[in-house]
Amino acid sequence: MGDRYTRAETQRIVGIDDRRLRYWERLRLIRPIIRWGEHFYDFGDLAALRTIKRLTDSRVSARRLHEAVRAMERETGQDQLRVENLQVVGCGRSVAFISPGGSGAPFDPVSKQWVLPLDANAREKTPAKVHQLEGRSAEEWFEMGLMAETSPQRLGDAIDAYRRAIELIPGWVEAHINLGVALYHAGELDLAQRSFLTALVMEPGNATARYNLGCVFEELGKIDEAIDNLKRAVKAQPSHADAHFNLALAYERKGDVAHAREHWTAYLKFEPNGTWAAKARQRLHQLRPGRELPKPIPFRKKK
Repeated sequence: MGDRYTRAETQRIVGIDDRRLRYWERLRLIRPIIRWGEHFYDFGDLAALRTIKRLTDSRVSARRLHEAVRAMERETGQDQLRVENLQVVGCGRSVAFISPGGSGAPFDPVSKQWVLPLDANAREKTPAKVHQLEGRSAEEWFEMGLMAETSPQRLGDAIDAYRRAIELIPGWVEAHINLGVALYHAGELDLAQRSFLTALVMEPGNATARYNLGCVFEELGKIDEAIDNLKRAVKAQPSHADAHFNLALAYERKGDVAHAREHWTAYLKFEPNGTWAAKARQRLHQLRPGRELPKPIPFRKKK
């Protein structure tokens, strides 16, 4: 597709993990083109991602950047401003924008104030202890959770970070979902279930929370509950390929071959080159009408 890059190529070029990239997309800070179930990014997207990464690495939260961009849209009367077309500067934990041409002081559209950054001498006179004693914001804890989740050895840190974010913003649906995912990977299925249910109380139509809750029920062997939640997930978001994949697995476990085929096919429609595409094609081949299901392979002890 010309000068466009896949998700994997983009992650490698920019140096970010998949979870952070998907989170920034959900915040609409980046808007890739989606074709054939794959996400494609252009040079502008790469520039925007580098800016977002620079800001979040310097303790400006992606959620704060999202709020600032939306506020800037309201200020300018423009819809869907792209990050790569804005001159963005971090001002402590806030974000400000410099007007086109690069002249004038940065403007913070959230507070509706011009920002006068401290000069170098003023920064040098600021006691280091002041910054150290300053409490972290919910957004910072959330970002720390995202970074910790990239390492299986740091799942405990991720869980702690998301819980701290929720303490500061109890109604933050995304934080409850991410906490549930971290708990799921840590094997705390009951606590993960509770986190996803909490998110759904606040946002019943959230497809991600429904999907994750379905995964928990499937792991617990509650197949009917898993199917119910996964069906709700694909109803809320028909293009949710992973939900179709798990629905196919769940229907197979119930012996419902027709519905399993339907969702293997749906998965391939939205992710023809996805991670599990080969598995889906294999299952469709094995579940063809008139074909016997493969018999389970018996366990063999090593001799």
